[in-house]
Amino acid sequence: MFEGVLPALITPFTKDDTIDRTGLIKNIEFAENGKVTGVVVCGTTGESATLSTAEHMEVIDIAVECANVPVVAGTGSNNTAEAVELTKHAEEAGASGALVISPYYNKPNKAGLISHFRTIAEAVEIPIVIYNVPSRTGQDIPLEVITELAKIDNIVGIKEASSSIDKASQIIENTMDEDFMVTSGDDGLTLPMMSIGGCGVISVVANIVPDRMSRLVNAFNEGDTTTAQQLHYEMAPLIRALFTETNPVPIKRAMELVGLNAGHLRPPLAPISAENDKLLTDCLKGLGCLQ
Repeated sequence: MFEGVLPALITPFTKDDTIDRTGLIKNIEFAENGKVTGVVVCGTTGESATLSTAEHMEVIDIAVECANVPVVAGTGSNNTAEAVELTKHAEEAGASGALVISPYYNKPNKAGLISHFRTIAEAVEIPIVIYNVPSRTGQDIPLEVITELAKIDNIVGIKEASSSIDKASQIIENTMDEDFMVTSGDDGLTLPMMSIGGCGVISVVANIVPDRMSRLVNAFNEGDTTTAQQLHYEMAPLIRALFTETNPVPIKRAMELVGLNAGHLRPPLAPISAENDKLLTDCLKGLGCLQ
């Protein structure tokens, strides 16, 4: 269920700052029409850091209720007990799996990291994907920790967003004897990561061009590397533009520009700068997403 393209969905808000249920459902439908293999909610792109626990659960419930593809719920926290609570809720709601970020701010040692993930895994039966994103957490999960966690039955993969192809390669090399998948957490590294054995991408850009990213992954899997490379370079300028500022600032603006459901950003995030807004607009025009 974690192979292919899974957009890391934004969380749309209404003008009175509640979850935009209708907007979220329409965004999921848009992604599904782009032939994605699943969707991820309540991740970094979904502004999970500013969702209350009740809102977090509400978004998971809405997605599970309306999606026709597997739903992977972001359920991580730097508080192990809270991560267990959210992951249990995701399982009870009917999510197909959970995406669990490593504990941010706390910066636990290797034993602490293993204990954190093991405790969550033992509390549920649904499959769990580890999320390694050092730029957000301040800590790169050590290779030996990932290798050890891969031995746990329902820890089935990792979203690797360290921006290191070498790290991804070492993870794949060290877990070849396990039923363990490595998926890209960086849109721009999807193709190179798949070339060394990665299984796809949990994608920001797929919020707005799910069809293109799906075609890239499918083309590679079918042995059509020429088409995969073409799509990689077509999307490259937009991908760069989406990370000129903190995610999800640019992707929410991009979705607003093309008429998808986005809503405002929650503080402390602020709107994109005028300079980067122009760059983003030009990239969308270049892809034919805007007239």
